[in-house]
Amino acid sequence: MARYTVIPQNAFEALELETGVLLKNFNISAATSGEAGFTDSDVVCATTGGINVSCVPTYSDFAEDVDNAPTNLKEFKHLDGWECSLSTTSLSTSPELIKLTLGAADIDGSNSSKIVPRRDLSQSDFTDLWWVGDKANGGLVAVKIMNALSTGGFSIKTGKKAKGQVTLEITGHVSSSNQSVVPMEFYSIEPASAGTWTVTFDSNEGSSVSAQTVPKGGHAIEPTPPTKASYNFAGWYIDEDLTVLWNFGNWSVDQNITLYAKWTAA
Repeated sequence: MARYTVIPQNAFEALELETGVLLKNFNISAATSGEAGFTDSDVVCATTGGINVSCVPTYSDFAEDVDNAPTNLKEFKHLDGWECSLSTTSLSTSPELIKLTLGAADIDGSNSSKIVPRRDLSQSDFTDLWWVGDKANGGLVAVKIMNALSTGGFSIKTGKKAKGQVTLEITGHVSSSNQSVVPMEFYSIEPASAGTWTVTFDSNEGSSVSAQTVPKGGHAIEPTPPTKASYNFAGWYIDEDLTVLWNFGNWSVDQNITLYAKWTAA
């Protein structure tokens, strides 16, 4: 085998799978702890064709008019800003989605089925949105686009025996109150239990034995035997029927497990 035809050993674990979901709200702290971090009401819409997220820097070359200066001289490179955007095709025609695509618009207060575009832009038209996707190892990857405003407007495409498709194109904006903040954040989070497994000991009415946290691929440490009146301890078993004795010295832990104590009459 050639030396340079290998892939990283963690290639699968780092993959993002499926489309992910577009959200109005997302609790990143809860998600880091293993919870979902959102509810059904936070989902913006159903999508088709995937979701495109982009954050592209724009530069100026201050040396471009300097005689004898080479192109792309790093000391003269200037970062002007970032173009942060998200686009997708929605299968929703809800009032909330139509309002979002229009940008400067309101849902009529006396008729919630009526969406009216405005001639003037309001600061309340800007909002934060999240895209969140699953990683192959059970973690997640997430992008937060801040001060987002629709810049693509509303358009819908229909067809015979087809679903109506609404284009959604939004752009993140810098705020004058905090001009150094780029309007997009990125997260790549490992599973809450990444790197460790928990071994629980069920003493079957014997004295209590503390659980152990074991590194992935590591070995549990055989605890001090529990005690039980009128019984002798006969080992830890992987199954409740007490048919498979756990081998502490040779068997590694590859998931959360419970070991069960076996007793024989004294």
